[in-house]
Amino acid sequence: MDTLRTEIDAVLESIRPAIQADGGDVEFVSFNKESGVVQLRLLGACESCPISMRTLKEGIEKRMRQRVVAVTEVQAV
Repeated sequence: MDTLRTEIDAVLESIRPAIQADGGDVEFVSFNKESGVVQLRLLGACESCPISMRTLKEGIEKRMRQRVVAVTEVQAV
């Protein structure tokens, strides 16, 4: 699990500057190894942004699935 967490964190760190530039941020909550689901918390401007789910699915999830084979989905909590 440590290796997977490191890979997930690396993806989040690569995305974080763009999200922070718009006044938001993203925080890791959990990863379910059986289902491959990563749960994240959107913070700052992302909490109320009308396109935050699009950012989550088309941006974060897409990149996460490309770089971390075990990830099948990213969800906001």
